[in-house]
Amino acid sequence: MPTVAEFAAYLERFAPCTTAADWDNVGLLLGDPAANVERVLTCLTLTPDVAEEAIREGANLIVSHHPVLFRGAKKLTTTTSDGQVALPLLRAGVAVYSPHTAFDNCAGGINDGLCQKLGMVNAVPLRPREARRQCKLVVFVPDADLKKVSDALFAAGAGVVGQYRECSFRLPGTGTFFGTDSTNPVVGQMGRREEVPEWRLEVVVPESLVSGAVAALRNAHSYEEPAFDVYPLKPNPSGGEGRIGALEQPTTLGELASHAKTSLKANAVQVVGDLNCPVRTVAVACGAASEFLTDAIKRKADVFLTGEVRFHDALTARGANVALILPGHYATERPAVEDLAAKLVTDWPGVTAWACRVERDPLSAI
Repeated sequence: MPTVAEFAAYLERFAPCTTAADWDNVGLLLGDPAANVERVLTCLTLTPDVAEEAIREGANLIVSHHPVLFRGAKKLTTTTSDGQVALPLLRAGVAVYSPHTAFDNCAGGINDGLCQKLGMVNAVPLRPREARRQCKLVVFVPDADLKKVSDALFAAGAGVVGQYRECSFRLPGTGTFFGTDSTNPVVGQMGRREEVPEWRLEVVVPESLVSGAVAALRNAHSYEEPAFDVYPLKPNPSGGEGRIGALEQPTTLGELASHAKTSLKANAVQVVGDLNCPVRTVAVACGAASEFLTDAIKRKADVFLTGEVRFHDALTARGANVALILPGHYATERPAVEDLAAKLVTDWPGVTAWACRVERDPLSAI
């Protein structure tokens, strides 16, 4: 039977927490990592009625898109909104995991799902993420030092590749040196050229950690003057936020808005722009993502679809001749919660998973 920790590791691989926004609160937020999981409930937002369903239906784990204890609760009592959610779950032993903005932008996440439902092709990040600058650190070590130096580099943060750690490459060879009269070589003698079996040890290391990694290898290495090289690496594309792409078939703003309402099961859709204007290039960002409007304008999108925007952002979009489609916060994110439950059923045979049945859009149209 899988544990909460195993589910957390699975969700971390799917939507790495390191890709979440700096202000976000993601990961395992409540519960015992060692507890067993047989039943999983997914939801958009953890409210008292959602928690009640989870407890009533015997869920061991809730995967809530929006984080519980999001703003850093200072107290948990039955009189606080956070306490009314968290305390019953704690008593019932129900764990809570939130992927939030990591889920928004991961491959196969919420924004990719929106692109699929809208009929978009060749979608790429609307706001590409600046890749973390990395270096390749190469050091030459005798066999007796290989483990000690490797361990020191790994402890200093080197050797991390994606979701793997302690990654390195090792190649045996022969090193030569000639020690002058002022040297005190660990192997061989001064005053003559020595040939010594050595390992070429390579690791990647974030640019910000290079100085610490070099200090660690010097401290672990037995040579007076360890030979090493540091090579800057060209940043690799590392995804990003939102999406922009083309519709498989060009259409009008009104037709696309109607399609969005149907495919997202939205109560209502607000639109900024001429319903008859042709649209082909579409930018999307789920939830309340008006901060990406400037990116949509810069990338020359015909239309920007998000859950909701402020009044003055709507005026900005109109002034920039970028149409808006606003199906609502709930409508842009709830379908992905339902898709995630289906994915869990497929990927975890024997585990029961379902999307919360009592959850509803708090906004209604008349």
